[in-house]
Amino acid sequence: MSGNRAVVYSKPGSVEVRNTDYPDLVLKDGPGVNPLNVGRKCEHGVILKVITTNICGSDQHMVRGRTTAPSGLILGHEITGEVIEVGRDVEFIKKGDLVSVPFNIACGRCRSCKERNTNVCLNVNPDRPGSAYGYVDMGGWVGGQSEYVMVPYADFQLLKFPNKEQAMEKILDLTMLSDIFPTGYHGAISAGVRPGSTVYVAGAGPVGLAAAHSAQLLGAAVVIVGDLNAERLAQAKSFGCETVNLSENGDLAGQIDQILGIPEVDSAIDCVGFEAHGHGKSHGEAPATVLNSIMEVTRAGGSLGIPGLYVTGDPGAIDEDSKIGTLKIRFGLGWAKSHTFVTGQTPVMKYHRDLMMAILSGRAQIAKAVNATLISLNDAPKAYQDFDRGVSRKFVIDPHGLVK
Repeated sequence: MSGNRAVVYSKPGSVEVRNTDYPDLVLKDGPGVNPLNVGRKCEHGVILKVITTNICGSDQHMVRGRTTAPSGLILGHEITGEVIEVGRDVEFIKKGDLVSVPFNIACGRCRSCKERNTNVCLNVNPDRPGSAYGYVDMGGWVGGQSEYVMVPYADFQLLKFPNKEQAMEKILDLTMLSDIFPTGYHGAISAGVRPGSTVYVAGAGPVGLAAAHSAQLLGAAVVIVGDLNAERLAQAKSFGCETVNLSENGDLAGQIDQILGIPEVDSAIDCVGFEAHGHGKSHGEAPATVLNSIMEVTRAGGSLGIPGLYVTGDPGAIDEDSKIGTLKIRFGLGWAKSHTFVTGQTPVMKYHRDLMMAILSGRAQIAKAVNATLISLNDAPKAYQDFDRGVSRKFVIDPHGLVK
């Protein structure tokens, strides 16, 4: 088989669908590929025919030009597919299996992986621990917003769906297992959400909505979602969340007080990240806003889950400190309130099997919560533009037109 088509970052504000090489079980040179990874053999990997692949807010950071992503980078780290070729060293995954791909690339052999910290695998990225498909400074593993993609370490990483027919019926839910659902769930777990607790979720984008739904699954009594976008807040309200519109009223604590009767919550989750804006009608970019505000409204002894992305290189930042990820955080406030902070990539493999079972049983309705919207590969450039304008949708690309 020859040929492939993929979504490619071309320049700030622009993506294109281009013809590209059919994948091989070796990591070849290309945009963003670390020189130390070039020629890396992956007989432990598989080739997937991509069934669904999602557009993520993390992709949007690159497309906006807010990272050092090179032109020509093939995007996409949320991948679900059918195995069509297996490497020599793959033992348990078979041709025809329908699988979810964790966005973390992990070897299964290093200390981090053995301790279930697959988000910081030590062997897949020569620059630093941790890697992902189609993402800047992550080793150069080719992204999956494409017709076909190579996935390494298949036996260790891939989550096989037990019944292909059942999986295809729920594919818009199951496609969220590669990143967004475990990421939202990890945010809720990290924030200590438990039955009867009150939770504030900063950001009503897809990850924020996934975190809110996860908090509900964990038994939270009240989930409050804050955002500057009324359409996204309406989506949060559609599945039972309380909401606060911070573009109209910048007093977060006061709005929480109106809902709960006290101006604080047990737990908070940052699902915004480094492109955060201030609160109020004249808001502008202020990257530490969310971190400071969730410390303010979380009770003493509470926990903060921070799945929102923060980077060490942001060429579009508002000041020199922010360009290297140095933010003006009120750490003394967090210390005084004995807060627990949990940051970093989500270790997807800790959660994806349990969340798969929650979907297959009908317990989790993640596609409905995030407003999953199916599109073709050719529709991807417009979907990126719509997502950048703040539409409340989670775009799911169907490269081969296989989803009913």
